[in-house]
Amino acid sequence: MKTLIKISFVFIALFAFISCSDDDDSNEQGTSRLMVSMTDAPGDYEHVYVDVQDVVVKYNDNEDEVSLGNINAGIYDLLELTGGISVLLADEEVPSGNISQMRLVLGSENSIVIDGETYPLQTPSAQQSGLKLNVNQTLEDGILYEFLLDFDVNESIVVQGNGGYLLKPVIRASTAAESGSISGTVLPVGFQTLVTASNNEHTISAYTNAEGIFVLHGVPDGTYTVTIEPEVTSGFEIMVLEDVVVTNGEITALGSLMLL
Repeated sequence: MKTLIKISFVFIALFAFISCSDDDDSNEQGTSRLMVSMTDAPGDYEHVYVDVQDVVVKYNDNEDEVSLGNINAGIYDLLELTGGISVLLADEEVPSGNISQMRLVLGSENSIVIDGETYPLQTPSAQQSGLKLNVNQTLEDGILYEFLLDFDVNESIVVQGNGGYLLKPVIRASTAAESGSISGTVLPVGFQTLVTASNNEHTISAYTNAEGIFVLHGVPDGTYTVTIEPEVTSGFEIMVLEDVVVTNGEITALGSLMLL
């Protein structure tokens, strides 16, 4: 009888140990590497400065938020982030899991330069806690995720009736694994050219930089019509390229495009 009791205790202890081990395994949470960069599709301004202070991700399973903390905070001129140039804001390890939102937290030193004069860019009070971007991404353990935040300056600047300017950022968030890019060089240079890729579902645009280079980031997989529209005063005609195929995770290089 005593032997039977001892054996029963052994089995109970073994079962408890296995159960605890399973619980420990289920509670383990891995980490993922998160890289966040910022670029711009510029508008017709001399400079647009934004004061980036933090990047925060929100987990949709428990409503927790994680600040990336050690980011490259500072004041950035969006009009310098063109032609494929971007600035790395964060490269951090974060808990794996489902994230629903990313917030870009701005400071108060936002401004715009028009005709050599600097104006403050006011930010609506509703956005003081950060610009909320829906991402809906599952971060898996040990995987690198590259997010690109693409400002649309033309849509982000609002002219107020009192002559002031309001910053209501319009930003597209995309990941390298879930989108592709279109790149090229428009010639000749010396004037601004708008490049737009569109199909029935998406429209993505960017201006060329001083060297005529453009990169359309965050272009979802599909077939697009690319329209190259130079300034009217340039005297060059609009160029249209049909059936431009974009594949997720790849760059569709259009090469040098000579305007007529």
